[in-house]
Amino acid sequence: MKKIVVKVDVQGDKEKQKAMNAVSALQGIDSIAMDMKERKMTVIGAVDPINVVEKLRKCWPTAIVSVGPKEEPKKEEPKKVEAKKDEGDKKKECDKMIKELVDAYKAYNPCMTTRYCVQSVEENPNACVIL
Repeated sequence: MKKIVVKVDVQGDKEKQKAMNAVSALQGIDSIAMDMKERKMTVIGAVDPINVVEKLRKCWPTAIVSVGPKEEPKKEEPKKVEAKKDEGDKKKECDKMIKELVDAYKAYNPCMTTRYCVQSVEENPNACVIL
C-alpha cells in the first residue's frame, strides 16, 4: 500500500470530479481524496505513481509531491540497551551468512554449451531440387 500525493492544477469542482474519475479507472486504488485549497490529490492503494501522473497529465499540469507508505512512521521510544546488543548480534550473524552465500556464488562459474544448427540442401527433403 502506498500513499501518493500529487499536485494537480484543477480550477473548479467539475475539473476535480473529472480528475478523480480519470484516476479511479486505475486498478488497485483504495481511496482518493482531493484538497482544493492546496490543489493536491492523495491516492492510497497498490498503484504505480507513474500511471497516476500519466492519467492526470493528459488534461492538467501535474507533479508528484510525495510517495510513501500508507501510514505515517511512528516515533518509538528508545528500548533497553540489552535489546540493542541482541539485535547487533543477530545482524552480525545475518551478515556472516550473506557473506558465505556471496562467496559461494562467486565460486560457481557455469560454462554454457554452444549448439549450432546448420541445414544443407541434401539433408532437407522439402528443398527445391531444380536449380
